[in-house]
Amino acid sequence: MAHSLYPTMISQILLPVAGTLLCYALFHVCQVLYHELTSPLRCVAGPRSPNFITGNFKEVANDPDRTSKWRSEFGPIFRFKSLFSISELHALDIKAISHILTHNTIYQKAPFGLANTKRSLGNGMLIEAALLPSLRSLGIISVELDEHKRQRKILNPAFGVPQIRLLTETFIEKAVQLREVWAPMAHNAARIDVLVWLRRVTLDIIGQAAFNYDFDALQTNGKPNELNEVFTQLFHSPHSQRQQGFRLAQAMVPILRLVVSTPRPGARSELIIDNVAHVQPFPGQRLFAQVRAKMFSIGNEILARSKADIRASEDQKKLSSTKDLLSILLKANLSPDVPEGQRLSDAEVVAQIPTFFIAGHETTSTAVSWALHALSLNSAAQRKLREELFTISTENPTMDELNSLPYLESVVRETMRVHSPIVFTQRMAMQDDVLPLSKPYADKHGKSHDSLIIPKGQIMHIPILAVNTDKGIWGEDATEFRPERWEDIPQATSQIPSVWANLLTFLAGPHNCIGFRFSLVEIKALLFILLRAFEFEPAEPKGGIRPSATLLQRPTVVAEPEKGSSLPLIVKRYDADRL
Repeated sequence: MAHSLYPTMISQILLPVAGTLLCYALFHVCQVLYHELTSPLRCVAGPRSPNFITGNFKEVANDPDRTSKWRSEFGPIFRFKSLFSISELHALDIKAISHILTHNTIYQKAPFGLANTKRSLGNGMLIEAALLPSLRSLGIISVELDEHKRQRKILNPAFGVPQIRLLTETFIEKAVQLREVWAPMAHNAARIDVLVWLRRVTLDIIGQAAFNYDFDALQTNGKPNELNEVFTQLFHSPHSQRQQGFRLAQAMVPILRLVVSTPRPGARSELIIDNVAHVQPFPGQRLFAQVRAKMFSIGNEILARSKADIRASEDQKKLSSTKDLLSILLKANLSPDVPEGQRLSDAEVVAQIPTFFIAGHETTSTAVSWALHALSLNSAAQRKLREELFTISTENPTMDELNSLPYLESVVRETMRVHSPIVFTQRMAMQDDVLPLSKPYADKHGKSHDSLIIPKGQIMHIPILAVNTDKGIWGEDATEFRPERWEDIPQATSQIPSVWANLLTFLAGPHNCIGFRFSLVEIKALLFILLRAFEFEPAEPKGGIRPSATLLQRPTVVAEPEKGSSLPLIVKRYDADRL
């Protein structure tokens, strides 16, 4: 008798849920159709959307050159559809981009983008905090306006020139460790996946330089590094794109974040999403939970130890000799110049740590990998750079010595131009606006526009890499790696909104990358040590390496997509006498 009640009970539960989801879907469809029919941008040309749910998302996710092809077909300004047919306006126009980046009260990170970041990097403790996180538990890339300004003010001292100058010794020390790991392998030339090892060394660098914490990712005793392993699976596996797509869908449709499953009996309780003992039944969610739990576990451990060191000292004078970013951050946070109500909470300090992990680890390792790849294809540039590096007599150069090398500077600039780690960024219009254009735009009816009316809620797609490689700005060889171009760059580059080197790589305006100086000196230190010790040659035929079609431009082997992110090179020990 009891069993006969089960179908009735299940239907009583499922029918209201299904009805709610159907109403939610119909409401979203009506919203999209209304915005599409009333949008002042409806005459802007763009590709056809093959599917209402996925839009053009799959096309972009599967082809790193897709937006370039659309620019060839539709021009520098066009519209395409993201997940759930949400409209994105792609604008390769310097005046428009500058307007967007400098008017941060009008153009902010989209709520679904912030939600995605908050779930990854926020420090919420309950499911309610996961869905509507407290601002006092979020890191700097998860907040906007006054909250962003408050956090940035306290974080700035940790990323100033004097601090990076002190950290250069740590960059060199870890680069030397990597050199010693590669030396036995490269004795008779070896095929080495340099991305794998550069991710390890940058993890060690961010641990030591940012937190005075040893990850020991470069150790070669055969024991895997847990944090490095989960980062590899999350960001570099062949399934990572699909997993990121599902997380983005959850961020865009909040109701999907409530779909959870009860963990299996005996399931590891530490595998949690948003600090709730459930694992969501979407691809990669268990792994995502592992990464998040591990980052915050380490973050809380690091914070507790750093605060204990402060308490153990009679005053803050002991901190004046520390070099890691967290100690400087804590010192700035405790400064009497910072009002009590403006200081970062413990939760906010911990929330910065995953930001440092990902932003300071993944992007730099990717940039150095692309630099070595570009130099392996350009032997003349590699020889010229190596000759310049040997003009420094010491093996432990200072930041000022690294910055005094003009060709090294040109190689780094050219790498960050052609192989910008971050390919694009997005902003949402929080109110109606008029977007100025540097050149008139002709819509699909042939009508010319000197500006575009942007409706509230419109997503703006800012193509960072496309700006850095635009032939109209950089010349016909804009997509080629040619460090010598920095001896005399085109005048048009001065119009690019930038915080460094007339490049959009680190953005501009209030949300420019706070750690760009840290990253640049780290890249130079790694290239200094590695190029003086090794020669690099391609391990794949021409065209055998291409970027992944993701937000972060990671190298992949065309013939081995099942390996995910990878960059094999032939590495030989450099012998000046042999040459």
